Amino acid sequence: MMLSFLKESNQKMNNFYTPTGINVYVKDPLTNGLDMEEIIDVVETRIPHKFLSEVEMIIVGDLEEFEDREINAMYKDGCLYITNQQDDAADLIDDIIHEVAHSLEEPYGLDIYGDKKLETEFINKRGQLRNILWQRDFKAQLSFFMNTEYDPEFDDFLLNKIGYDKLSILMQGLFISPYAATSLREYFATGFTEFFMHPDHRLLKSVSPVLYKKLKKLYKDD
Repeated sequence: MMLSFLKESNQKMNNFYTPTGINVYVKDPLTNGLDMEEIIDVVETRIPHKFLSEVEMIIVGDLEEFEDREINAMYKDGCLYITNQQDDAADLIDDIIHEVAHSLEEPYGLDIYGDKKLETEFINKRGQLRNILWQRDFKAQLSFFMNTEYDPEFDDFLLNKIGYDKLSILMQGLFISPYAATSLREYFATGFTEFFMHPDHRLLKSVSPVLYKKLKKLYKDD
């Protein structure tokens, strides 16, 4: 898959290694004058090196799969794929950290999901969200809210029928962001991103206490 994106180009390409040994390949220039080396410095300063152990390469560019799947970043087989279309440095850092979180789900899966505590917290919040939406006449079948896996139909309901802007208001104090409600995996990855983007942790600790405790333990464990 990785090689399918790395077609020869006449454009100047930025290809370098980070201090932790990650190969960064900038296929297409970043928007808004962003400097990838500066961004990586920030990421590697914020995230412990042990959490970068699964990442072998980062590819940045205007990739066809982003448009096909309507996404802007993904992790697969040791590689982070990140769009070059970024609003600002914080947006890019957020995308990278979020995908780093997904890279950790396999090696740390038992610690994250094994005791079912995180799943219980997530499902309970989904139930509260359903009640909030039902009261405002946004009605969907119960099975949507009980399914911990990502469901495109449910995401479409949240994104297009309700709208993430409105949802952000309705779910204040319940989820970190609307995307955190789309699946258990995104609940974890969104919380992981929040943990390292905002080191005071006040919002995460208040909104998702079980997730916060798990992240704090992972962070402290050797």
